[in-house]
Amino acid sequence: MIKCIQNIRLRDIDIIEGGCGLLISLHVKNFAIINEVEVYFKNHLNILTGETGAGKSIIIDSINCALGAKVSKGILRTGADYALVTLVFETKDEAVHEAMSSLDIPIEDNQIIISRKIMPNRSIYKLNGENVTGSIIASIAELLIDIHGQHEHQSLLRKSKHLEIVDRFAKDEIGNLKQLLYDSYKAYISLKQEFETAGLDEEKRLREISFLEYEVNEIKSAALKVGEDEELSAIYKKYANAHTISEGLQAVYGLTGYELNEAGDSIGRAVRQLIKLVEYDEELGEILAQATDIEDLLNGLNKDLSGYLSNMDNYEEELREVTKRLDLINHIKQKYGSQIEQIQEYLFECEKKLERYRDYDAYMDRIGKSLKDEEARLEGLSGRLSDIRKRKAKELTAKIKEALIALNFLDVKFDMIFNKSNSYSSNGFDDAEFIISTNPGEELKPLSSVASGGELSRIMLGIKSVLADNDDIETLIFDEIDTGISGRTAQKVSEQLSDIAKHHQIICITHLAQIAAMADQHFIIEKQTDGKSTETIIKELDDDKIIDELARIIGGAAITERVIDNAKEMKELANTSKKYKIEN
Repeated sequence: MIKCIQNIRLRDIDIIEGGCGLLISLHVKNFAIINEVEVYFKNHLNILTGETGAGKSIIIDSINCALGAKVSKGILRTGADYALVTLVFETKDEAVHEAMSSLDIPIEDNQIIISRKIMPNRSIYKLNGENVTGSIIASIAELLIDIHGQHEHQSLLRKSKHLEIVDRFAKDEIGNLKQLLYDSYKAYISLKQEFETAGLDEEKRLREISFLEYEVNEIKSAALKVGEDEELSAIYKKYANAHTISEGLQAVYGLTGYELNEAGDSIGRAVRQLIKLVEYDEELGEILAQATDIEDLLNGLNKDLSGYLSNMDNYEEELREVTKRLDLINHIKQKYGSQIEQIQEYLFECEKKLERYRDYDAYMDRIGKSLKDEEARLEGLSGRLSDIRKRKAKELTAKIKEALIALNFLDVKFDMIFNKSNSYSSNGFDDAEFIISTNPGEELKPLSSVASGGELSRIMLGIKSVLADNDDIETLIFDEIDTGISGRTAQKVSEQLSDIAKHHQIICITHLAQIAAMADQHFIIEKQTDGKSTETIIKELDDDKIIDELARIIGGAAITERVIDNAKEMKELANTSKKYKIEN
């Protein structure tokens, strides 16, 4: 289980100056080896450190889980019936408020509360207390938080990711253009498939006409009516059981009739007796009225029974007609649809096809023109999107280059090349990718053929830093962004993170002292065991403990006075390098 030692209250957490919001708290219960934990994050740079295998990434895993990520069956703590993860955000972002309003989910005190309860066979998502789907959670989450997982930098090896980054940078100019493009592409593909499958030679066309005419005539001749089959089935059930019904009703008629000692005769005698008694006591008039009502009801019942039995005298002919009609309906159902509504829809489609095949040349001309028009529209929308991308890509790559220089890519060149694909897609016709040169004299080449894992990690950080300045998303999570770096480069990465944290909340897991020293709030994650059970402890560090943790990261097992002095100096330098002041 995890214990979190905290002395943080919500009133101690201030919104980042000029920002829109942040992740206030994370509550986790019965998740993996977590028993129950509640962590409160603050503004700017929140750092999580600890020994390898201590369980640092479990925090990121739980956040991802709440936001809809797939989880394994073994994620429930041993012996638990469910796991629960709850995130509390505070935001003034108009886009978030509009999205919540469109879902008709109220917001109080600018708080967005996302929770997921995980049970063995299902999950329940809640958004501000309302049950919602995982896709709704994802749509809201993408407005609130950006999570950089341990291996996300590998996505830079895919060209599709490059266009996604450009589109995110250019989102204000793109507006609803990509939605229009998507709709146009769907219409284009539908028309193209129709045109390609509509091609028929004369002989086949005539066969299709003959076949369709037969089906249309057969369905129309049946003259089906919606609900007719159900009505006829009820009539068939009645007449198929006519003998049983008649015998039963004869028995009822006998019991309620006017023969000696039957109900009608008995109630009649009772009424006559009451008429005599009323002469002696007028209060019996009400009882007489009730008895008279019963007599009238029995009289009406017997008339209805007699009428029903009379109508059953010639049921054989009616049964034959109903059976014949039902046989026809069931025959049509077997061929054209299990419901009359489906058969009528099939008839409508057949009539449309007949119309096309009878006037085939005009139909082909019409569909060909529609396809040509939609292709022209698709080309125009793709061109507009490509122009925006190319223009914004120049701006984006220039900014990324600046960020990379700040990340110790001293002689870097960074650009984006665009080619036109031979076919359309729902994303336009652009075939584009980032290219980079990291050494003087080297040609610009695709990232996949140049960058190492550590370089990809820094490039992704540079991209994130540029996008952060252009996005409304206030909370960024980095899970081991320091992969494959050390020394001066690590220092540059720490400065970049600190720079992003001026106007964003960052939650970062790291193994590097240079990055940890920049923390505005520092957590340590430790795993303890008594030989029988394992316990992970998370606690926020005070100033002295921060120095101890930095010393541990720097010196490993041997923590000498010199190492401690180095840790103090590193923290002092980090504090001096910050260009903003945090007030708690």
